[in-house]
Amino acid sequence: MVHSEMAALGHEQVTHFVDEETGLRAIVAIHDTTLGPSLGGTRLLPYESEDAALRDVLRLSSAMTYKAAASDLDLGGGKAVIVADPEAKTEEMMRAYGRMIDRLGGHYITSVDVNTGVADMDVLREETEYAVGTSDGLGDPSPITARGVFSGLRACVETTYGIDDLEGRSVVVQGVGKVGRGLAELVLEHGAEVTVSDVNEAAVAAMVDELGVDAVAPSDVYAEPCDVFAPCAIGGVINDETIPQLECDVVAGGTNNALQERRHATELKENGILYAPDYVINAGGLITVANEYFGRSREAALADAEAIGDRVLDLIERAEDRDITVLEAADEYAEERIAAGERGEAMPSTN
Repeated sequence: MVHSEMAALGHEQVTHFVDEETGLRAIVAIHDTTLGPSLGGTRLLPYESEDAALRDVLRLSSAMTYKAAASDLDLGGGKAVIVADPEAKTEEMMRAYGRMIDRLGGHYITSVDVNTGVADMDVLREETEYAVGTSDGLGDPSPITARGVFSGLRACVETTYGIDDLEGRSVVVQGVGKVGRGLAELVLEHGAEVTVSDVNEAAVAAMVDELGVDAVAPSDVYAEPCDVFAPCAIGGVINDETIPQLECDVVAGGTNNALQERRHATELKENGILYAPDYVINAGGLITVANEYFGRSREAALADAEAIGDRVLDLIERAEDRDITVLEAADEYAEERIAAGERGEAMPSTN
């Protein structure tokens, strides 16, 4: 399975790590290093099988190549998974993992992801220099991610309504974790009317009480009339069931893999709904750890994230010129940068 899956997606290297003493079972997938070393987080989950873990890490690492390329970063795509219950994670396990990452010699750089955080990166950093997102780095990337999503959302509003002013616009934010709440606060500050939804009733209640936003039940969120629907929770929420329910002009949010399938981008376009590709609009987290890796400041990372709006406008223009989806335009742009890198030519940039 490994070789066939690698060939299908074009991966350069897949490495399985095992440490019996600590119980570590990990897979690192390096998809493409044409533009630079691969960078992507490590997620820790109790996958039902090794095959399930492998499929996930191959898919995620491939997506990171496109995210880095479309963000004008001199980085490639990689990802890692640790197969374990989060309760079973120990410092010894993470130290063993850090030593194994170090053996890759910098071809893969890791950072935070699902069930791994800043404290874990601090432990890894004691074993390898190839870990970012540490406590002495650039800090929590969530506010920068939210700022990038906001910039991209505003670009979509400008395209759709002819003005980037959010005054009086209605935005539904699905998912009020760090990025979702940060996005809601930003659009509120700019005069939008905000409705939030989350399975975490306490988090929703807190936002209603503290910010004065409206709330809608998770089961009703897709049918809530609005100008912008901003998914900021789980992936796959734009699908055959939900698209007919949408009462919006724009879909632009911070969640990864918002589309259940790529064809849903075409369906949104056919329904007159502008979709901002998630890997473009939510790249603020990657931008933050990339700036940390390259020794730049948090201010530089914030400026790069705010430039996402201009990138989205360029991709929308490309899509309109070609009569394709914005997702296809983003893919083409990323692939052009990678091809230029392979040829040793100056790479295109949206900046």
